[in-house]
Amino acid sequence: MSLLEVVLIAVSLAMDSFAISITAGFILKEFTPKHCFRIAFYMGFFQALMPILGWLIGVGFKSYIVSFDHWIAFLLLFILGGKMIYDDLKSEDEHCCFNPQKSLVVMGLALATSIDALVVGVNFAFLDMAISFPVYTIGVVSFILSFFGVFIGCQLGTKVKVKFTLIGGVILIALGTNILCEHLSQPI
Repeated sequence: MSLLEVVLIAVSLAMDSFAISITAGFILKEFTPKHCFRIAFYMGFFQALMPILGWLIGVGFKSYIVSFDHWIAFLLLFILGGKMIYDDLKSEDEHCCFNPQKSLVVMGLALATSIDALVVGVNFAFLDMAISFPVYTIGVVSFILSFFGVFIGCQLGTKVKVKFTLIGGVILIALGTNILCEHLSQPI
């Protein structure tokens, strides 16, 4: 997997965290570095932790599914991307409010938004990838985007609405399709 693909995966995984961070900024309304760092830390930490757990799970099952692993990677990314798109379109009319000043709330949101990173970690194991660089990249990108998400949310309030989760879902589906096409085009 190329550097560009790893960065695209990191950005697409960070879209949920970014969207939650913007929402947190909307709710906070007043920018404080303390809140930005805390929210960004939890988002980056869980986004980096989950691929490690997924990779460990994937390594354990790899020998059983090596002949069809590219189909699994495609299906997982397709389902995950589709779920992100569905959730984004479904949640348009739903209003959610949470208290971003409570660490337990932010940790719960960080965990919830990082489940997709667990699936990506399983895919890394199936693709026989080293895990350290992607995990570092995912964590740093999630931290940075979450930090700026809180800042942007504080600055813009509810004036602007961008569908970051939708964009992340489309990217995951495209990456899954690319993995499948690469494996199917290889000579047997």
